[in-house]
Amino acid sequence: MLPILISLIVLMSSAACTPRVELAVADKPININLNVKIEHEIYIKVDKALDNIINEDSGLF
Repeated sequence: MLPILISLIVLMSSAACTPRVELAVADKPININLNVKIEHEIYIKVDKALDNIINEDSGLF
């Protein structure tokens, strides 16, 4: 009788501990806020001789 009682207790305790998995959908949409600031500066240093060749009067541009 004791082995039956022990096996019954083991069965009942294992049935009480069954894992449960739930999937829930979010109420609000996912919002990704990217604040990106891109700045660039270009410095051009031209020699005087090249400046005379590349000026607007040369007709190159």
